[in-house]
Amino acid sequence: MKITLENALSMIKASEEKAKAIAVPAVITVVDRGGDFIAMHRMDEAPIGCIQISSGKAYTAAVLKLPTHVFTNLCQPGQELFGLNTINGGRFVVFGGGLPVVDGNEVIGAIGVSGGSVEQDMQIAEAGLKTMQQGAL
Repeated sequence: MKITLENALSMIKASEEKAKAIAVPAVITVVDRGGDFIAMHRMDEAPIGCIQISSGKAYTAAVLKLPTHVFTNLCQPGQELFGLNTINGGRFVVFGGGLPVVDGNEVIGAIGVSGGSVEQDMQIAEAGLKTMQQGAL
């Protein structure tokens, strides 16, 4: 199974609705299993810098097959993954807002969100992911 453009747009729509509900203009990115773009949406007033962060979160969650927030503590100085965010051209983002999309036991892509606090980004991403979990696959 893979994420289609239709699936990605549904995820973005649900994420945007959540972002509006909590008054956070955000950038929402959906990628395939290899971290390549399927769709990206920048809401009005979302900071330009959030484009790269959102895509980095989606990429990280897809290729490392874990939510990005699990890396936060592991990447601190003295921890086993310290410096992870500096490799691969700095493309890995190691704070919350990126979630893998899973079909059975297989990661088929990811969603990444940037625009608010880490907690807000995670809420917005979870809203998009929920559409896939409710049968959009």
